[in-house]
Amino acid sequence: MEERIARFIAALRGAGVRVSIAESQDAWQAIACTGVTQQRLFHDVLRATLVKDSAAFPTFDRLFALYFGANEPLIDPQADLTPDERQMLQQALNEVLQQLARDLQRLLDWLLNGRPLTQQDLQRLSQQAGLEANESISPYQARRAARRMQQLLGWDQLQAVLEQLWEQLAQQGMSPQAIQGLQEQVAHNQAALQQQLEQFAGQQTLEQRARMTRRPQATADLLQRPFSSLDSAAMSLLRDEVRRLANRLRSRAALRQKRGKQGRLDAKSTLRANLSYGGVPFEIRLKERRRKPKLVVILDVSTSMRPVAEFFLRLLYELQDQVQKMRSFAFIDHLEDVTPHLTTLRVDEAVQAVLTALPPGYYSTDLGRCLRQFEAEHLALIDSRTTFIVLGDARNNFNDPALETFRNIGHRSRRTIWMNPEYPAQWGTDDSDMLLYLPYCDEVHQVRNLEQLTIAIDHILL
Repeated sequence: MEERIARFIAALRGAGVRVSIAESQDAWQAIACTGVTQQRLFHDVLRATLVKDSAAFPTFDRLFALYFGANEPLIDPQADLTPDERQMLQQALNEVLQQLARDLQRLLDWLLNGRPLTQQDLQRLSQQAGLEANESISPYQARRAARRMQQLLGWDQLQAVLEQLWEQLAQQGMSPQAIQGLQEQVAHNQAALQQQLEQFAGQQTLEQRARMTRRPQATADLLQRPFSSLDSAAMSLLRDEVRRLANRLRSRAALRQKRGKQGRLDAKSTLRANLSYGGVPFEIRLKERRRKPKLVVILDVSTSMRPVAEFFLRLLYELQDQVQKMRSFAFIDHLEDVTPHLTTLRVDEAVQAVLTALPPGYYSTDLGRCLRQFEAEHLALIDSRTTFIVLGDARNNFNDPALETFRNIGHRSRRTIWMNPEYPAQWGTDDSDMLLYLPYCDEVHQVRNLEQLTIAIDHILL
């Protein structure tokens, strides 16, 4: 049971549920007090100690059913038979077994003696079914995997074999009531074995997927791959990686906040304050404590920018607790306020809502128009404590870039940061206005992949 609980916790982490080491220890201590005999209590104890977000409850319940499902125990069909009936069953069984393959003989023996499959039996079947060698299998294909394992046991021929056995018993004189009892109990055992196979297949597929996503080299490679080259499988893996990266950024930002609260020596202010003492520092002055940043973000959600925008949004969504205030706007040919999506919806729903707030189109981006719209409608959001962020490739389809408007917004803000997925050598080519905006930016970051995007967002939180 200890091994199964450990595998269950690993499966939760593999499915994206955040479970810390401390929470795992809490679960083990709680189980030591309550035991594992009462399944409902066992379920509630694990959920209370391991899950902190109600959105993860469906995932927890699904995995709990796979690892600790209420399996019906197998029963011994021969327990109610008389000695004569047991002899008849053994004789009929010997005659039937002579014609069967070895795996089908084992299956019939399990069903008629009420023995569950051992871990070794399950491992052997999964290897023969190719379950462990298939790294791309989804956890939701457990039933199909279990079906392959059943076929290896000869499950498809089982019904015909059982019919032959019942006929043999009837010919030997066993009563119809005894035969019916055997049929019901064997059917019960069939269902129990099928459930055992499905649960094992589900566990194997989950653990195989978790092992695949934990490969450090593969993850490192994906972090450095351009967003434009990612397929759907790689995008899915990186979505799982975003939460880990966000946790790392959150820890770094929280540490900076903690150090900022302690204050740092302000040498200039201290010298000025102690001029009356001949420069002897009797009165120490500290710099103002660090505050969480205020952000105003406008992001290009045109077709070419959507992969970059998605991961930018996912990281910022996870880091909202490290930001004092954030207003977000999406643009293509006009500006849309998407802040309500990011504050009221869950991350997947929020990202989808933002990316679809404006209909995609080719050669329709007009950043200059969007900047003028921002100046007319939202300029009051920018003050000396606000970091103004633009996420876009600065390709403006030869429209007016509205440089004066961009300069005015930058002058009002604390910092202006531009994030561009293109190489610097591409800036200023064709319809790119990046070189025109560049003099009015305090920082410019290339965000061609998730590693670069993470570094850029860390700079935002400074």
